[in-house]
Amino acid sequence: MRPAALAATRLSTSALADQRPTAAKEKARDIDVGRLLVVAPNFKKRLSGVTSTIIQLVPLQARTLPIASLGTGLTPHVPRMRWKQVPGLLRRPEARSFRIWHARRNVEMIGGLLLRDLFRAPLKIVFTSAAQRHHKPFTRWLIARMDAVIATSARSGRFLRVPHTVVLHGIDLGTFTPAVNRDRAVAEAGFLGHKLIGCFGRIRPQKGTDLFVEAMLDLLPQHPGWTAIITGRVTAEHQAFAADLQARIRAAGLADRILFLGEVPDIKPWYQRLTLYVAPSRNEGFGLTPLEAMACGAAVVASDAGAYAEMILPDRTGQVVPAGDAGALRAAIQPYLETPGLAEFHGMAALAHVRATFPLQREADAIRAVYDRLWQGEAP
Repeated sequence: MRPAALAATRLSTSALADQRPTAAKEKARDIDVGRLLVVAPNFKKRLSGVTSTIIQLVPLQARTLPIASLGTGLTPHVPRMRWKQVPGLLRRPEARSFRIWHARRNVEMIGGLLLRDLFRAPLKIVFTSAAQRHHKPFTRWLIARMDAVIATSARSGRFLRVPHTVVLHGIDLGTFTPAVNRDRAVAEAGFLGHKLIGCFGRIRPQKGTDLFVEAMLDLLPQHPGWTAIITGRVTAEHQAFAADLQARIRAAGLADRILFLGEVPDIKPWYQRLTLYVAPSRNEGFGLTPLEAMACGAAVVASDAGAYAEMILPDRTGQVVPAGDAGALRAAIQPYLETPGLAEFHGMAALAHVRATFPLQREADAIRAVYDRLWQGEAP
């Protein structure tokens, strides 16, 4: 890749932070609390998968439902109530006998319980669980006191001890779309027409970045038409991990073909340049990146972490391999590098699959059905 093009894609952590909403920028909209029926709290400042879910879902839900978030770290287009309006939640809403408090973290469940049980606010609490592990005793205690529980995948549902509804995440298909001309998009980025294989997300062992690099060190020397790109933030605790990977790449003479781009200001164009996407996580909550890649027309090779196995149709839209298995990951990637037409064929099938199965509207409708069952007095 041309140095100038690579430099243009880099974005430091501080620069990215400048683009995120600050307290001054994210002035809350005026919300009529009397009409408000759903509160989606966001009690974490740092951008996370949960925050991303709220940012995408709440504006869509707000088209047909009086809903607002409460908290920080949100973009200006998210309807949001002010903290000073919280006492208004102690009164019944105009159109229902109670509101719904939709929590996605422990601290948000606690907030809902305090409002409902201590201050007697007319609330029902919904909790969405994405965990792929057994919950700790305190979390189980909290979950047992919810009025309804949603699992983001069948796998996460297996770790719940209460009745629940499975609602898979969706994505905004208006935001994630294929490139008009992928080869041109690659060439404009300075890759000279190479096919791109990518792995996106924070650089850390949990995400399996090392497994991807290991596969690329083995495979790329035999497949000169491909370049690998890795995007994502490196936190202070994982600086040594990332430095070791880059040292291995340099030692193999592949520094110009396995590229760490750091954080990028807009991930969508990078998805659009990919022919193949790899999600090698060792463990995951849900994991949206394969859906985002598929919506941009890329085939996907993923581990069976998170909900990946529930997204991908083996031998049709990509492949699923055991989490943490470097050999299986390499073997699943190799046929695509050998036959780029296979990756393109599976990428077209992936695009059709995501459009049919994972639109964000479908997720919003399924969540609304949970709300409606509570309002109708049915069992959650």
